[in-house]
Amino acid sequence: MNHKITKIRRRLMTELDKERYEHTLGVMYTAAALAMRYDEDIEKALLAGLLHDCAKCLAGDTKIKLCKKYHLSVSEIERSNPSLLHAKLGAFLAAKKYHVKDKEIMNAIASHTTGCPNMSLLDKIIYIADYMEPGRKELPNMAEVRKLAFTDIDACLYRILEDSLEYLNSKNEPVDPMTKKTYLYYKSKREGEEV
Repeated sequence: MNHKITKIRRRLMTELDKERYEHTLGVMYTAAALAMRYDEDIEKALLAGLLHDCAKCLAGDTKIKLCKKYHLSVSEIERSNPSLLHAKLGAFLAAKKYHVKDKEIMNAIASHTTGCPNMSLLDKIIYIADYMEPGRKELPNMAEVRKLAFTDIDACLYRILEDSLEYLNSKNEPVDPMTKKTYLYYKSKREGEEV
């Protein structure tokens, strides 16, 4: 592992709570495994996985204040559920605080909670690794998700989007519009392929 990743790991160990740090390592290693499987840049996957939740442990009001300070947009859903801001704020902090210059890494961090239409391979890897890393509690269809992750990354992505929306709707939780938009994008893509 390169020096930069080791240095960031040490720093995050003091900035994240123990549970979040363990999750972060799980995502980092799962992302690396997926990168090996799909011939993606392993260093990028490790770095994006390591930094994907770098803003997660900040208090909600701190997330909102930092977004205002750095001119990052905050939607009504994000204002009512500031936890959703950790992805876009994390991408910003990856650049500002951890000196990540790679746009692909920042995009993967920014889209790891909601996804986005036309995701890159690295975006998909971080989104999926975050959902299924070994320390994650068992979610519906987790065994299928973990199998699909290594056999058909697009089918895996779609399964997660579908399950996430179903879960949020069943709990009457607000759904970020980007999650819905991402789901509809991949749904129409799948239906186009099935014709």
